[in-house]
Amino acid sequence: MSTAANRASARGSVPRPDDHVIVLCGATGDLARRKLLPGLFHLAVAGLLPDKYRIIGAAPPSAALTDEQFREHARQSVAEFGISKPAGEAWDAFARALSFASAEPGSTAALVTAVQRAEKDIGGSPGRLFHLAVPPVAFGSVVSMLGAAGLARGARVIIEKPFGTDLQSARALSKVVHAVFDESQIFRIDHFLGKESVDNILAFRFANGLFEPIWNREHIRYVQIDVPETLSIEGRADFYDKTGAYRDMIVTHLFQVLGFVAMEPPTSLGARQLRDEKGKVFDALKPIDVRHVVRGQYEGYRGEPGVAPDSQTETMVAVRAEIENWRWAGVPFFLRSGKSLGASRQVVTLGFHEPPLRMFRAHKKDIPTGRRNEVVIDFADPGSIAVRFLAKEPGPEMCLGAATMVFSYGDSFAAGNALEGYERLILEAMIGDQSLFTSSGGIERLWEISAPLLESPPPVERYAPGSWGPQASLDRLIAPFRWHLPEAPQDKDKKKDA
Repeated sequence: MSTAANRASARGSVPRPDDHVIVLCGATGDLARRKLLPGLFHLAVAGLLPDKYRIIGAAPPSAALTDEQFREHARQSVAEFGISKPAGEAWDAFARALSFASAEPGSTAALVTAVQRAEKDIGGSPGRLFHLAVPPVAFGSVVSMLGAAGLARGARVIIEKPFGTDLQSARALSKVVHAVFDESQIFRIDHFLGKESVDNILAFRFANGLFEPIWNREHIRYVQIDVPETLSIEGRADFYDKTGAYRDMIVTHLFQVLGFVAMEPPTSLGARQLRDEKGKVFDALKPIDVRHVVRGQYEGYRGEPGVAPDSQTETMVAVRAEIENWRWAGVPFFLRSGKSLGASRQVVTLGFHEPPLRMFRAHKKDIPTGRRNEVVIDFADPGSIAVRFLAKEPGPEMCLGAATMVFSYGDSFAAGNALEGYERLILEAMIGDQSLFTSSGGIERLWEISAPLLESPPPVERYAPGSWGPQASLDRLIAPFRWHLPEAPQDKDKKKDA
């Protein structure tokens, strides 16, 4: 049985990867600085990197560093963004494994030499993993460069999002990548799927007989997947004004979470089985109806450096999606994300059908609608799951009040066992387990259902920074339901009283 198969059969016990050479393409960029270098060091401290490994930073000659400069760059990155701080024997060992090589199409000799040297130092036949932490427009050229340099044979490659900007570009990129790498070598990363709290959705659903029997249209009225952000575009106009909230978040992140929420029970947690079931959900998604989309743009966005003065790029989007299958027919899925909104949250809310309440003549009139008969899954790390229901309040009358039971991931398990999303997915890629990575077919299907919106988007509506978007349109989109976020004033008052 392969290492990946062993991993699939017992996901609770993480095998240590075989010896590896890891190449970070774009090693001087923001992603490597904030996530990859700190994450790799945390894996090393946790004892989850291979016994023998080398990490090679790669960038064009214009951004080239010496080995010592790259080690100092990594030390500063880990000090600023890392969980484990760069000190002691652990850091010294990690720093010794770092080196740097310049590379660009037509000039790869330095990178080839660095990889060969690293493999010779390790000995045997180490694995080879490339992480493409480069702008999306460079994915194809970097992959072609690796193929032309002879570095792709037997290697694996992690490709960041977004994978294309529409169906045509996604298919074109797949053609370029598949000319160099087999599908089994390709790991299209979505760091949301590396979250412990997202993986816990599978455990919550399928490991508990209390919930799986009611996880369907007979019991669930609606589903919300809400990922607002308080941050603005943070100087990323070159990327964001060409992308927008829908391409940046809905296609690449929220639909992937929807796949976990809506999939049928897989026969196992192996990569093929999980991806097949998620693919069936995507196949059943109806094309997006532009009448059920709200696009917003925060006031002041057009004044951001690099943004066109007449930009129609959305900084917030809300979508009603529908799954046409036996389990979910008629259940609306509301997806929302955006910048400069009222809070930063990552929440899945499942609203259940309510029973008739006529027997409760004296039930409370001030219980907020939509704040009962819900399961709320907060998948922002460390994550929590809340069940909101009605209960009798103490007293002589049969008065109902809103009650909540909460499972907090951080309070229930040792935080030291947790890995950040990127850390976990890099580990999975070294092992060769594609369970939490997206397939080419799944990505292309999501672009296919998005075509009506991408081709004829409704106009953007302005909203104030710090608000929840163009409220009147959002309320019309979700009616007769309500958004779980923002909280109702009654909920805020209760928190103050507590």
